[in-house]
Amino acid sequence: GKGSAFVRTKLKNAQTGSVVERTFRAGETVPQANLEKRTKQFTYREADQFVFMDMETYEESRLNESQIGDRVKYLKEEMEVNVLTWGEKVIEVELPNSVVLEVTETDPGVKGDTATGGTKPATVETGATVMVPLFISIGEKVKIDTRNDEYLGREK
Repeated sequence: GKGSAFVRTKLKNAQTGSVVERTFRAGETVPQANLEKRTKQFTYREADQFVFMDMETYEESRLNESQIGDRVKYLKEEMEVNVLTWGEKVIEVELPNSVVLEVTETDPGVKGDTATGGTKPATVETGATVMVPLFISIGEKVKIDTRNDEYLGREK
């Protein structure tokens, strides 16, 4: 073709979360953000603070709900998460792709309701509400995809 090669990219601002599209010429370089990813275990919640322990250094750190975002609804004690930081600023808290949680509240399932493939809302132990098949009852453990809130199956 005509002209030089180029690369079209989407860049995410680590501080604001906004995404911009940029085009770069071939060979052009961009300075890399110095991001650090550490595995931390969620130990407990104290008021609006979530206390995590670094799995290498055993240091405690505290995050508030706004730093964790909407993923807070699947956060369970002793869960290991990846915390992405830029300097001292927490950029993202990455949960495992799926979690197993106990159903604490849902309408009773009606026998024979499995054929229709319908769903109903269920509240799990962390307080999140997810859609589950009609045959799921209180006390059962369900596997949920943390990326899209989808029911993945029943767990023993």
